[in-house]
Amino acid sequence: MMRTKNYWMLAVLLLAVLLSGCAGRAFAQTGSSDEPINRTLTVSGSGKVYLTPDIAYVTIGVHTEGENAAEVVEANNQQAQKVSDALKAQGIADKDIQTTNFSIYPQQEFDDQGKPTGKIRYIVDNSVFVTVRDINKVGDVLDAAVQAGANSIAGIQFDVADKTAALSDARKAAVADARTKAEELASAAGVEIDEVQTISEFTSGGPTPMYDLRAAAPVVQEAASVPVQPGQMLLTVEVNMVFTLR
Repeated sequence: MMRTKNYWMLAVLLLAVLLSGCAGRAFAQTGSSDEPINRTLTVSGSGKVYLTPDIAYVTIGVHTEGENAAEVVEANNQQAQKVSDALKAQGIADKDIQTTNFSIYPQQEFDDQGKPTGKIRYIVDNSVFVTVRDINKVGDVLDAAVQAGANSIAGIQFDVADKTAALSDARKAAVADARTKAEELASAAGVEIDEVQTISEFTSGGPTPMYDLRAAAPVVQEAASVPVQPGQMLLTVEVNMVFTLR
């Protein structure tokens, strides 16, 4: 009996030692306060570059109406061909004239009281998307198109064909702006910035819409040339940067 009691006491002591060792290791792993805290600072920066457009895009169309569908389509085809020839005479290449819409649809006619007359009127539209690579000829191109029969000119846009160098400058300016802000904030907080952890970029800026000449087409026909001012484009690059702090 005494021997059994001694065995039980020995087992209890061994178990206590084991539990004490496990608790000590757990405390060493989770109870330490010496581990460094990963402190970061997140800022945004902006870089802006102004560009002078060197290319233009415009949608030019021919709109015709009539009571005979075949005759309206034929008239539209002839008028559209004259416009195409006029564009090519201005130096526009075939690859820069792209058909974007050709549609024909019937429309019920109504009298003054709003009652159907029983007559059907057919409407035909033919539009092309034109790229003008000589920015100085935009006015002449528009004038030639209208003189040839175009009666729908819409969505004139200016752009820069190659924005590679401008984007590079804008990115550098955006990063420099973000770093300056980070240094100012860190200094105000009594800390210093260290390495860059992450950086992300957002770019805005593209073709600049100008105006719609659809309603002005009859007036333009009498003008010597269409006055066009390309102005300037604003290209903006935004960056978000995360810095570690010392």
